[in-house]
Amino acid sequence: MNVNQLLKQLVLAELEKAVDLYLNKKNLTSLKDSLKIRIEYSRDEKFGDYSSPFALENKNVLNLNPKEIAEAVLLEIKNDSMFEFVSFSPPGFINFRIHTNFLNQYVASVMSPHVQFAETLNKEKILLEFVSANPTGPMNIVSARSAAYGDALANLLASLGHSVKREFYVNDYGNQVYLLGVAVLLRIFESKGETISFQEEESEESVIDLINRRILPKESYRGEYIKDIAFHCLEDQTRSSFVFDSVANEKWDEVIDFLSRFAVEYNLARQKEDLALFGVNFDLFFSERSLHDAGDVERVPSILKKEDVTTIDGKLHFLSTIYGDDKDRVIRREDGRPTYLMADIAYHYNKFQRGFDTLIDIWGPDHYGYIARLKGAVKSFGKTEESFRVLIAQQVNLIENKEKVKMSKRLGIFQTMRDLLSYLGKQGRDVGRYFFLMRSSDAPLDFDLDLAKDESDKNPVFYIQYAHARICSIFRELQVPMEFKPLESGISLEFLKQEERTRLLFWVARLQEEVYDTASSFEPHRLTNYLQSLSKSFTKFYSQKDNRIKDKVGNERDTLLLLVLYTKLALESGLKLLGISAPEKMSKEET
Repeated sequence: MNVNQLLKQLVLAELEKAVDLYLNKKNLTSLKDSLKIRIEYSRDEKFGDYSSPFALENKNVLNLNPKEIAEAVLLEIKNDSMFEFVSFSPPGFINFRIHTNFLNQYVASVMSPHVQFAETLNKEKILLEFVSANPTGPMNIVSARSAAYGDALANLLASLGHSVKREFYVNDYGNQVYLLGVAVLLRIFESKGETISFQEEESEESVIDLINRRILPKESYRGEYIKDIAFHCLEDQTRSSFVFDSVANEKWDEVIDFLSRFAVEYNLARQKEDLALFGVNFDLFFSERSLHDAGDVERVPSILKKEDVTTIDGKLHFLSTIYGDDKDRVIRREDGRPTYLMADIAYHYNKFQRGFDTLIDIWGPDHYGYIARLKGAVKSFGKTEESFRVLIAQQVNLIENKEKVKMSKRLGIFQTMRDLLSYLGKQGRDVGRYFFLMRSSDAPLDFDLDLAKDESDKNPVFYIQYAHARICSIFRELQVPMEFKPLESGISLEFLKQEERTRLLFWVARLQEEVYDTASSFEPHRLTNYLQSLSKSFTKFYSQKDNRIKDKVGNERDTLLLLVLYTKLALESGLKLLGISAPEKMSKEET
């Protein structure tokens, strides 16, 4: 399906045609490029399905008042068979109501024999990197939001015809991983009956000195999950022997490196399990360590523009201020160790080297300041600004009994992704994904645990799923197969005079453009809003006694069956793109 075939685009094309006719009549074609012509949804359905502020936005260009402009355009479009009516409303809007006959033909063409989505004209190879949670502990709630957002976005971008790969970047190298190994070592000592303590104030003591005194460094990890890692490490006799032999011989670097790697593998395995429970699958888990081992990180200065790199006070700097950063950034320390930025530059260069046209990263809320420096690096090694995009998954506040749940990974006081799914029960995957997606990702989210736990249709995801299940129950009750094709000509127009029926048909017709707009704007919450509106339209239709299909016969029965079948397909398709199930049976489907 071509993007120009979207219903909104068809309306826009008719408006542009009418404007051209008006300009030609008035010899004003030279003004065409100065005009702003756009279509939006009507803010009030009583005025129509679509609206355009054309008359208001172009009054200065055409040197006429909005009413005069609208009347001139309406004169050129009033007999268009696509519309039931076209009207003007103050202060300067042209309103369009789509004719039922046109809606009928449009819906039949895009929903049968299967649901079609509009594909973009410029298809790309996209690498979407998201979650990328540090393998230093269980995945927290912000990571869960990123998982829902990234997976839904990948589905949506693929619906536009793009080739999309999902990637998880494993930060398995550096000081944080070293400190993870230190934490496991201390917990091993504790498991053997030794007493450990926790450093509360930073000191000049080295990490090894603290280990010898059985003190866990302040910046290391304290969560109870570290005890589990220590326990599982010692389960294997070979691992246990290596650890205690290394300790006996004070081979601290060797044992800490060994425990760091084991802990990363252990945590990553459980993160993968959590993601699978959430219905999120990645094409690749990319190891940061592999970049260091291959020498790619050390090669970073040679891939950046020569004039963008310089040494200041013994440290190698990337002059990111050239690209809008607030200060230049160190990429290699005085002692030769690379910074995190240097590794990130190597990683993004590697992505492009693998043949991707566009990189999209989803980051957590504390990474805003990192965007300018990495975007600058991408431009420095020769890629356009448009080829690299960063999206932010903002903070999540878990609300239980109207109070916030405290979270801190380092101290082990946090609600994990797995805990959340367990708390929400058998519907945890669907409910969790929907709640994370129903608000814009760049705004903080209050996740209402009490509402999420509610199994009535007050819960927004159940409201949509109940609508889908009710339609399935209608087909079961009437013993009609879902592949039902009642009328060669589609819906019979004589049975579409009631407002609830025509409104439902219009909401079904909006599916394709809602999906396209949602994918193009990288805003999955727009699709959740659409599905709520579609479900509300179906509920209004379903509540009318005259729409009870079991009481109908002949063409009217078949018309209503086809209408609700289209509704089912739209609900099912939208939920699938969000990674949410569309159950055919639910306990309250008949209510």
